[in-house]
Amino acid sequence: MTVSRFITKRSLSRRTFLRGAGTALALPLLDAMLPALTPMATAAATPRKRLGFVYVPNGVIVDQFVPTKEGADFEISAILKPLEPFQDQLVVVSNLVRAEANNNHAVSSGCWLTGVRPKRTDGPDFRIGTSIDQIVAQQIGQDTTFPSIEVATEDFSGLLGACDPGYSCAYMNTLNWASPTTPLPMEINPRVMFERMFGGGSTAEERLARMNTNRSILDFVVTDIRDLESGLGAGDRRRLNEYLDNVREIERRIQQAMTQTKLQADVPAEPVGVPESFEEHVALMFDLLAVAYQADLTRVFTFMVAREVSQRTYPNLGLTEPHHAISHHGGRPEQMVKHAKLNVFHMTLFARFIERLRSTPDGDGSLLDHSLIAYGPGMSDGNGHTGGPIPMALIGGAGGIRGNRHIKTPQGTPMANVWLDVSQKFGVDHKTFGVSTGTVGL
Repeated sequence: MTVSRFITKRSLSRRTFLRGAGTALALPLLDAMLPALTPMATAAATPRKRLGFVYVPNGVIVDQFVPTKEGADFEISAILKPLEPFQDQLVVVSNLVRAEANNNHAVSSGCWLTGVRPKRTDGPDFRIGTSIDQIVAQQIGQDTTFPSIEVATEDFSGLLGACDPGYSCAYMNTLNWASPTTPLPMEINPRVMFERMFGGGSTAEERLARMNTNRSILDFVVTDIRDLESGLGAGDRRRLNEYLDNVREIERRIQQAMTQTKLQADVPAEPVGVPESFEEHVALMFDLLAVAYQADLTRVFTFMVAREVSQRTYPNLGLTEPHHAISHHGGRPEQMVKHAKLNVFHMTLFARFIERLRSTPDGDGSLLDHSLIAYGPGMSDGNGHTGGPIPMALIGGAGGIRGNRHIKTPQGTPMANVWLDVSQKFGVDHKTFGVSTGTVGL
């Protein structure tokens, strides 16, 4: 399906792609994709709703995450400070508990999106529950290229057996379950994600050849770009150019990362394109997710910022101990300061993504206006691996959720109640989810 076909009709299909050798580049929402004489504002009457989940491991310093005041106009907490510019679209839910009371890491990540207790096993007979992202993706993601996208920064998928006493590594290697027995892999390589989204070499040899040509993926669709631009109005040309600039910048940063990464063409499984800097790695993944939203490649994503028991160090923050060790603060004030500092750093990376969504037009609003992103850990205090009280932040305007609120739920409220509430706002017709006992008033 070519671009020129639609230009002659003075209308573009929402599913128009720019095509070149091995490339299929989706487009952002443009005025030209709307029926004749229909303003962009009218299209926002039924905006595409998007849902995202961002997970951080090893717990948080809860009293520095949760606001002291309930209800509206709460005072932003220390860990939430990076989200202060978005407080009008921020809802904090506190006092939640996970489905499984056992205090370990595997159940923290395993329960987070599934809302049920995992089967205790260290063998291949693991069983948990279909995760809420997959349930919502069935509702809103079936006409997109990727019904859902799952990404991470640390790959432990090769670990088998038990990663916590009595609990399979499967519960820690992913957050997402297509069925109670089908864990979904999480992609850590931004280059692989880029090529899944836009095309490219499928083997290490092809990727190396592509890198050596020093050509942008946009070079392969330049003819379609020119044809498309010739039939667009000034506003659409601006939106298109901003979108292409974003794609080009992401590609440049991935190419830079590849030059810093040893690539052996005879080992196809070796990761390529993973930046040495954790901060840049996270930023690239977030930028890819933002473009995937903008181009309507997906409407549901999950991002595991780091894995439970993460041994990553953060020398840029002056933290030379591994994350997991820092989380076991033992109640020592100096160690708790370190953990809170790391919590704020992760939140800062997340806030940059939220700003990106807010600054990207979508219909008569922004991507943030039409998205809901949940952020939080799967355990409360990392020192004790406790299953509650667990805090969560939700941000965005999708589903008609009112921001600037702190909802302190009754003691013992299952986290599954939040996911039931969220899924209903995304059109899923069910009365329970996991161990839910109701909703939380989002």
